[in-house]
Amino acid sequence: MSRVKRGNVLQNHHKKILKYAKGFRGSLSNLFVAANQAVIHAWKNAYRDRRKRKRDFRSLWIQRINAACRLNGMSYSLFINGLSKANITVNRKMLSEMAISDQAAFTRLTELAKEKVAV
Repeated sequence: MSRVKRGNVLQNHHKKILKYAKGFRGSLSNLFVAANQAVIHAWKNAYRDRRKRKRDFRSLWIQRINAACRLNGMSYSLFINGLSKANITVNRKMLSEMAISDQAAFTRLTELAKEKVAV
């Protein structure tokens, strides 16, 4: 079998991985084997956390809405139930923004929800 000379393929691959590992601590940014493992691990975490970010933000919005509802004498679940009965479709992100920036409008929404739940 004849010998295969790889030329600069391996060198280019190593350079590419080390470029991705730039800024990592210690030998993780200098040694190929350590850098390769660190980059693979970082990419796994990034992939997982891109999905987790969506869950985290929804949880944050719900907590904010709940806090604002409690200030208006209502629980989060009753508030959401009242909005659905009133056919008001506003997503949780916007409800959270309203609770922070436009408290008067949010108070009006809680009043509408209270009316629908009481009926």
